[in-house]
Order: sequence, then C-alpha cells, then structure tokens
Amino acid sequence: MVRVIDTTFRDAHQSLIATRLRTEDMLKIAEKMDRIGFYSMEVWGGATFDVAIRYLREDPWERLRLLREHIRKTKLQMLLRAQNIVGYRHYPDDVLKKFIELAHKNGIDIFRIFDALNDARNMEVAIRKAKEVGAEVQGAISYTTGKVFTLEYYMKKVEELIALDVDVITIKDMAALLTPWKAYELVSEIKETYGIPINVHTHSTTGMAVAIYLKAVEAGADFIDTAISPLAFGTAQPGIQTIWHALPEAVGSRLDRELIHEVSRYLKNLLEEKYWGLLNKRTLMVNPYVLKYQVPGGMYSNLISQLREMKALDRLDEVLEEIPRVREELGWPPLVTPTSQIVGTQAVLNVLFGRYKMINEETKNYVKGLYGRPPAPIKEEIQKLILGDEKPISCRPGELLKPKVEECRKKLEELGYLEKEEDVLTYCLFPEVALEFFKLRKEGKLKPVTEKPKGQVFKININGIEYEVGVEGVDISALKYLPQIASSGSTQRQVSVSSASAPVSSAVVSAPAAPAPAAAPAPVGEGVVTAPMPGKVLKILVSEGEEVKTGQALLTLEAMKMENEIPSPKDGIVKKIHVKENDTVDTGQPLIEIE
Repeated sequence: MVRVIDTTFRDAHQSLIATRLRTEDMLKIAEKMDRIGFYSMEVWGGATFDVAIRYLREDPWERLRLLREHIRKTKLQMLLRAQNIVGYRHYPDDVLKKFIELAHKNGIDIFRIFDALNDARNMEVAIRKAKEVGAEVQGAISYTTGKVFTLEYYMKKVEELIALDVDVITIKDMAALLTPWKAYELVSEIKETYGIPINVHTHSTTGMAVAIYLKAVEAGADFIDTAISPLAFGTAQPGIQTIWHALPEAVGSRLDRELIHEVSRYLKNLLEEKYWGLLNKRTLMVNPYVLKYQVPGGMYSNLISQLREMKALDRLDEVLEEIPRVREELGWPPLVTPTSQIVGTQAVLNVLFGRYKMINEETKNYVKGLYGRPPAPIKEEIQKLILGDEKPISCRPGELLKPKVEECRKKLEELGYLEKEEDVLTYCLFPEVALEFFKLRKEGKLKPVTEKPKGQVFKININGIEYEVGVEGVDISALKYLPQIASSGSTQRQVSVSSASAPVSSAVVSAPAAPAPAAAPAPVGEGVVTAPMPGKVLKILVSEGEEVKTGQALLTLEAMKMENEIPSPKDGIVKKIHVKENDTVDTGQPLIEIE
C-alpha cells in the first residue's frame, strides 16, 4: 500500500495560481481535509512564506498556527530549501536552526529538505537540526536531466543523504522530467540497494505523471504526492480523484472519497468565483516541450507573470529557448528554487537586453560559489565574464556567513516592530518586505485572516479577480475614486465596483484627498537611465554631482525576486536622481540623469 501526501495547500496552488490561495479559504475546508486520510499535508514552505507577506499581507506564521488548530490528525509538512530556508539566498546557520525550531513548535511534523544543487553540504545543518527537534526528515534529491545526471550520480546523492540519517528519500521531480521507466529504474535501484522508504514527487506538465506513479508504486515507492482537483494537473501534481482509480488497491481504501468530492466542489466554486483571473490557460496545457526546456511548474507560471509585467509575454518562447543554454553555461544546475529563479531571470535578461549584458546579483553570487558546488563546472568564458579574475569559493557557503538572529532582533526592537519571536526570523529572511509588513501591522492596516472588513463593503473586480474593500468613514460618492485605487500599481486596468456582503480578499481604503496636480514629466532622452523592468528601488548607489564611469552600478532594482544592479551607460556626472529608495517603478520610467 502506498501512502498519499496532499499538496493542495502548498505546491498545487503555487504551481497553478502563483501561490495566491489565501489562509481564510484554506481554513474553510481544513477540518474536512484532516479527515480524508492523507499521510501528511504539505501546507508550508516554498514560496508560501514570501508571497504571504509580500502580496497577500498575511503572516505566514499565523497561517501555520491556524492550520495546526484545524488539522489535528494529519501530519503537517513543509518544503525547506536547506540553507536557503524559504528564501533565494543562503542564510547563516543560526537563522536556519532557529527557523526549524519555530516551524516545528508551530506545527510542522515533517521537513522535506532539498538543495537546489544537490550539494549535501548545504543540507547537513538543516537535516541534523530537524532530527534534533524530533521531526521526520525527507531528504530530497532534485531530479533533472543532462549530461552529468546518470543513475550513478543519483545513487551517490542517495548515499550522501542516508549518511545524514534521513528517514525518507524523496525523488523531487519538480520540472516533470521523469519518465515512467526512469521512475521505475531509480526507485527499484534505491530500494534494492538501501531499502529506505521512498517518496516520489512529480508534476503533470508533460502528461506522464499518472503513469510515473503507476511505475513508481510497482517498483516499491512508499509515498506519492497528489492534489485535489481542480487544484491539480497542469503544472501541479496529479489529482487524487484520478489516482485512486489508477491505483485502487494501493490508494483507495485509505481515503474518504466523499470528503474529497466535497473539498473538490468547494475548490471549483472558489476558483470560479475568486481566483480564475490568476489561472493562466498555459499552466493547464500538456507541454511535452518541458522535456527540452526543463522548466518547473512554479517557475513557468512565474515566468508568465514576470513577462506580462514587463509587457514582453510575446517573447516567452525565446526565453524558454534561452533557459537550457544558460543552464549548461552555469554548470547544469537543477531548475528548482532558488536556481530556477537565477537561471530563469538571467534568461529573461539575456533575451530582453542581450546575452549577459545585464547580470543580476544572485547570478554573480552563484558563480562565486555562494550557493554551493554546481553539478558540473561553469564554463570558463562565462565565469571570466561575470567574475573577472576573482576565484570562486570552495568551502561550504554557510561557513562564511556571520550569525544574524540577535542582530535582527535588536533592529526590530529599536524600530518597535517586535511582537513575537517569529518576527525575528521573518525579518532575517526578507528584511525589506518584512519592514513594510510590520509597519502596516503596527498602523493597524492588517486585518486578521478570519476577520471581515468593517464599515461599508464593496467588491472590486479587476480583470476577473474579485477583491473586497471595506470603505470607512466616507460617503458612497467616494466610490468614484475606487477604480483609481484598485488599478494603482497594477498592470490590469479593467475595474468594476459593486456592493457586496460576502468576504473575498480584504483591504481598507481611507477617504481619498482631492487629486494633486500632475507633476511635470521627468525627461527622457540621451543620458537618462530608465527602468528596464518593473520593480522596486532597493538602494541608490550614487549621489547628485558624483562622477560615474561606464558600467558603474547606479542603483539596485528588485525585480523578478532578484536584485539587479542598473549600470551607467556612459562616463559622466549624475545630474539628477528621479527616484528614491523604496519607490516602485514601471518599465521605461526615468531613474537617473547623467551628463
């Protein structure tokens, strides 16, 4: 009998609707999910942490605590990016250990731990700490294909993880590159050689997922990952409703089908009424070309979102063609967070601005060895182009990082933002976004996930996505301003407003002041450096009157979850800086004027 791990509350919606499922919508079915009979439910980790504070304005720790209150029988698990934790770079050992302690305390029973480069050195601290707190540990191998990824390669990685005392080996096929026969071969070889329990995780992107599970179970797999349709298939995991028919003797008797049907009907209505605008048809189409491009489901949906924001969605096919080239040049990293973001972002920059004309900070750090050891050597000409004469490091990257927890705690105390111990970790992981979040919380602008907006409530429909807005202290005539408010900072402009009583997603809008006169437009022309993509100004690295050289970094722009240095196009003097730190800018917006 194979046990089933449900991914509906994590990987499924991350792959299909860019991780936008809100906590309030999970809680309405959490207790039913708990009674279905899953071995465990993956509810946390991956992108859920970042998206919660950055876009949903929810506290991810609160989500975990609430889910634990509603899910008492079923084990809860999370996806941990080893030394990257839930972020996009390496964090110090003290941050990693404290995060695991608090995650376990708040409800995580199982840690699925992987490293994007399959570098066991990066997984060691996380695995040992998770075992220390008494959690179950799945040691995950990021499955991919390429010249260096042989059966011998994977068996060596399994041996390294077993030496670290993991409880389960997970074959993490994040890009849907497994075939049924490769799954059978790999599971059989691991079982016969080591006898350790095996979990197989795949996505339905290529249409082979059900067949992969059939052969994996035949070979002796102990666990498989599924989701509940309609939050299944496409770039997510296959639906359990299909799997129980495909594997009736192995799966069916353990699960309550009627409860699954009830949850499925709820999800169908939820998607149709609230989230359909986030569900891109491309994520649902079977795409065998993934076997060529090797792009995971979450990465694919993010690429679509990023290119749409940059008004370059028509160049998606060029980006997909560029990704394998970048991957080979960078030493064949498996495409899983954070290396999927690094390779994907660099491919986008190469297509839009010329090959390696713009290099983001994370790509530089990757080439320096700060993410670990790549599966194969980085091409010499690319390393030289990015690093010059600098040599990459050879030690475990975490050894170079200074402790951070107490420094973060002190900073939050000074700012008056520290309300609970978990806040320290949130700030350590995402400092800029966390400060915005804590500021809103302190000002009382964040509502508990289970609380309805107060005052007069209206629905705003933006291109098919409904938002509920509580309007406090204003006359109904103020609604004429809501289309401006709703569309601010968004690439979607079709907005309609209607009265509502049922909660969707919530925000509170204060009465708007009379519109200020439009400022004179900033100059655009020779010497004016403009934003190459939408993003947020993190740091301004020069000052007015300063002399700059061609290629010198002028400012750091956070875009596509990466930090991108914007270089000076020529020698000159900084005449005018048109933005300030924390400003959000759009493509083509003037940043700095040089003469």
